[in-house]
Amino acid sequence: MAENSGQRGGQHFGDRLAAAVQATGAPLCVGLDPHLERLPKPLRARYEGLQGAARRVQAALAVQDFDELVLCAVAGVAAAVKPQVAFYEALGGPGVTALERCCARARELGLLVVADAKRGDIASTAAAYATALIEPQGPLGADAVTLSPWMGMDVIDPFLGACREHGRGLFVLVRTTNPGSALLQRHGQPEAALLVADALHQLGAELVGQSGTSSIGAVVGAFAADEARALRARMPQAWFLVPGVGAQGGGVAQALAGRRADGLGSLVVSARGILYPPAGQQDADPADAIHTRARALAADLAQELGRS
Repeated sequence: MAENSGQRGGQHFGDRLAAAVQATGAPLCVGLDPHLERLPKPLRARYEGLQGAARRVQAALAVQDFDELVLCAVAGVAAAVKPQVAFYEALGGPGVTALERCCARARELGLLVVADAKRGDIASTAAAYATALIEPQGPLGADAVTLSPWMGMDVIDPFLGACREHGRGLFVLVRTTNPGSALLQRHGQPEAALLVADALHQLGAELVGQSGTSSIGAVVGAFAADEARALRARMPQAWFLVPGVGAQGGGVAQALAGRRADGLGSLVVSARGILYPPAGQQDADPADAIHTRARALAADLAQELGRS
């Protein structure tokens, strides 16, 4: 399939993600959720006992060092990383600086960056979010961003220019599996999530690259495995961003339930399960342990895909 002529800027996001998955051998995305209480002990010692601005400054510096450790440990193993923006914003200006440096360093190491921000707002505000998160001239310059469509599909429109002009991608919340998600997502007949999926397919059809995948993707939780198959039928060209594996209890078979016949289409996220040791334990060498956990999950994903 020829790349859509509307993709005039940087290389198509769907194609870049497909190439990254094929290069690493597994559709693994490592979530960067820097829980301050779970960072390695030497890093925690920098801010424990401090309060207010002093704590935020030292915590942000510790997070920055932790990110460096993680990124180096998973480069070449994971196709992408997904920094959870809220953890950085909680540290104020120093945290946002740490997030900017995290995104820049990930790009230097060849990792795609999915900014997990879950934004969704009216046009003028959404345009500012697009600049902040994925536009090349913005502070993060992430390769993709997570969005919430539950104010209406028009919240996505201001982000489409970055997809067309700069090769950026979008992952739109379609079927999450948090306890309250069914109230809206499974409401109606057909269910609201299916209506969102149909709308995304229409948008994404204009942004399909040579890999046959679109720059417009969907967030589909691992615990929605049965629904993922129906969503795949409605969105054959979309990448699914699949959280819920590892510490949240989801397995690789569940996470890959929505994959395409060619093995593409599912980018599986694990954060705490890779970043941190089991509760009550400490890693003797955090970098080595993170690398080992990431490689183990990548191998499991590759093995499951091999059964296709």
